[in-house]
Amino acid sequence: MRDARIELDWADGTYSFRLAWGQLVELQEKCDAGPYVILDRLRTHQWRVEDISNVIRIGLIGGGLEPAKALILTRRYVEERPPLENVAYAVGILTAGLMGAPDEPPGEEEAPSPSEIASTISQTESSDLAQSTEPEPQ
Repeated sequence: MRDARIELDWADGTYSFRLAWGQLVELQEKCDAGPYVILDRLRTHQWRVEDISNVIRIGLIGGGLEPAKALILTRRYVEERPPLENVAYAVGILTAGLMGAPDEPPGEEEAPSPSEIASTISQTESSDLAQSTEPEPQ
């Protein structure tokens, strides 16, 4: 059964994230945009900070964490940290929610593997860091 669950080493441990239909509806309401619009904003660096925190918090709840604990973790490891630290995680979580988890049978589009998600996280962090350190054009 495809349930879009993904396990990631994040914050202070390994956590299960899941964005099923109900969580995607909640995400859409919280961010005032459809899930694919949010994913596009995250991938093209047009995100809002709420895009990042809501994907992670709602994903944690969908993965089975109690809402109060998910809120505490999100505040501590997302909202109290620089946003760029969590953009790639939000991309991976939302991608798994929309396409299915990497170890599930592929549908029309193949879901990314755990190594591809880790690579995306690393590349996004490097790209975001480079963009944030480039001098402003005169």
